[in-house]
Amino acid sequence: MNETSSGWLSRLRSGLSRTSDKLTGGISAALSRRTLDAAMLDELEEALIGADLGVTTSAKLSTALADEKFDKEVSDTEIREALASNIADILRPVAIPLEVDSSRKPHVILVVGVNGSGKTTTIGKLAKIWANSGKSVVLAAGDTFRAAAVEQLKIWGERTGCPVIARDTGSDAAGLAFDALEQARAENADVLLIDTAGRLQNREDLMGELSKIIRVLQKLDPEAPHSCLLVLDATVGQNAHSQVETFKEMTDVSGLVMTKLDGTARGGVVVALAERFGLPVHAVGVGEGEDDLQPFNAEFFARNLLGLNA
Repeated sequence: MNETSSGWLSRLRSGLSRTSDKLTGGISAALSRRTLDAAMLDELEEALIGADLGVTTSAKLSTALADEKFDKEVSDTEIREALASNIADILRPVAIPLEVDSSRKPHVILVVGVNGSGKTTTIGKLAKIWANSGKSVVLAAGDTFRAAAVEQLKIWGERTGCPVIARDTGSDAAGLAFDALEQARAENADVLLIDTAGRLQNREDLMGELSKIIRVLQKLDPEAPHSCLLVLDATVGQNAHSQVETFKEMTDVSGLVMTKLDGTARGGVVVALAERFGLPVHAVGVGEGEDDLQPFNAEFFARNLLGLNA
């Protein structure tokens, strides 16, 4: 992926402002006393939970604060610096860019997630990043139940110059995936990105469909898919945990992409997911623009979550 631009970092900072405003407001309210005591720690923990860092992660962070500063005089900035440092420690192991494996021809990436999470847009943005870096990319419109998803992917195909494999609405998604892998192999493509349906209300149907897609891909390549990306919408907050659990049951999720961080005060859920699941967070998105998806930077994210300049 391309280096993160200063313009994008500015948008991420702005996007995280809702979360940081909520979190820093809670921290300021807790610091009515100057000495870090048990009551202040409880209030700080509540502020962390309120920013969707989750009960377990918030408790861990407040315990670390107590170990470092209990019964000491503290300032607002000191508390935020300490929290940012500890949050960065949680995030650093999962901040792993998604690299295309050049030994695969193609590197097959199955993209999963509930409807509305931003799967199709994420596929388009990834295609743009890789196409711009000189890689050949094939797109497969595997969400065959939603005509809008197919049309959206075709638009991205036109924008990026990437071929799109599509079928009529209601077609067999597994058959389409098989055909797409055959074509991508014939063209010696570097990457095959496969969109999928996300109808969790029909969970058993969806599980069966995803299992079938994987089975037919493995007829051509026993190791496919080589990556399985779960796209999560940050605005759902703690509901993201159940989505990770559900999709991990269905597929071997290898990494996460977090979208819509600019539209929520729940950005802290990224920290909670990192702490609980330890899955790589490959990229985060802060808008609908072509360049609004970038690799995840743990340090920058942690500091801006606490309203600190990175």
